Amino acid sequence: MFLLPLEQWIIQKRREFHRYPELSFNEHMTQKRIMDSLKEFGLESSSIAGTGVVADIVGNGPGPCIAIRSDTDALPIQEEETAHNSEYISCHKGVMHACGHDGHMAIVLGVARLLFEKRHEFPGKVRLIFQPAEEQYPGGASQVIENGGLEGVDAMVGLHIFGDVDVGYVRFCPGPFMASSNDLSVRIIGKGGHVSTPEYCVNPIEMAADLISRSRKEVSEKVDPSRHVFGFGMITGGTRSNIIPDEVQISGSFRTFNEMDTVIIENVLKDILGCIVDEYSMKEFNCAPSYELDVLHGYPVLVNDPGFTAAASRLLKDLYTNVEDNASPIFGSEDFAYYLRQVPGMFLFLGTRNPKIDMIENNHSSSFDIDEAVLMQGVQILSSIALDFLESPERYLS
Repeated sequence: MFLLPLEQWIIQKRREFHRYPELSFNEHMTQKRIMDSLKEFGLESSSIAGTGVVADIVGNGPGPCIAIRSDTDALPIQEEETAHNSEYISCHKGVMHACGHDGHMAIVLGVARLLFEKRHEFPGKVRLIFQPAEEQYPGGASQVIENGGLEGVDAMVGLHIFGDVDVGYVRFCPGPFMASSNDLSVRIIGKGGHVSTPEYCVNPIEMAADLISRSRKEVSEKVDPSRHVFGFGMITGGTRSNIIPDEVQISGSFRTFNEMDTVIIENVLKDILGCIVDEYSMKEFNCAPSYELDVLHGYPVLVNDPGFTAAASRLLKDLYTNVEDNASPIFGSEDFAYYLRQVPGMFLFLGTRNPKIDMIENNHSSSFDIDEAVLMQGVQILSSIALDFLESPERYLS
């Protein structure tokens, strides 16, 4: 089978994925396209985690195994037509690759093709993991692990294309690099009635307002603002303007870089809610308001292995000038964190922002797009780290 030159091939693949996006855990045709693409140059693969794909490239002899991951799912966003995307705009109404996963798949396919051609030149094994459902908790990474995707794997690496990082720039840091995600839901139960007789009511809307106004200040007193973000995004309750409801539902989210801060924030919320309930109690009417607090702990903190990251940093700085190896952690979250809890490795960001060609939209925008020049750079980054690791694993695993 005739294959285009590698860069043209991965651009073609990226545009095909972009044209036909699929939502989390529904990546059926995406899975087929990945498997067919691998078969084009002779690499067999199998399914994993439902709609994922896994394939091994076996080298010329015994050695360690490094895994390379791409996510595959799209987002429920209606894509806007731009000056760039007329040839590959999404064909699926209300679904779009707005986070760069189409580029990730193309990059890892490029890595697969390049390393498959070089398989007689390195020892050990490279495992390629195309993972479904990064965008939707509980995510596909945990299912990949449960299905044995990391069995025999000694290290792992992945990257993410980012629209707010200048094109070609590489960013990462050792240790915590992306935050944990935690969603909270509070049901505040009071005593309803008419607004003209507030003395007979316990207004849960006022209780919710107290929670909102007090929580940001008190959380920031316990956890430095540089180490967390916290806020409420939804409040529902009531039916008419002159009726005090019996209860209100309020939902929010917070993110941290370590589990201790997560526990502290949760405890602060419990303390505030306890105080509010006491303050609003009406003993003369035997009315005790109450609350129910539920916290859903999502993806954990993503922690880059310091030894692996240091070795990769030395390699990448020899290859590129725009490498920032002590980047500030971000409050975004990623289920790649689950992999790094199992094996040493790292996650890095690759910039695609390019004002010269009006490529300035950030991830999750309905106009987000990729400067396709970064695709080959992504292939080179992941391939170089994999080959260097297989040649000298002791530098990465010390």
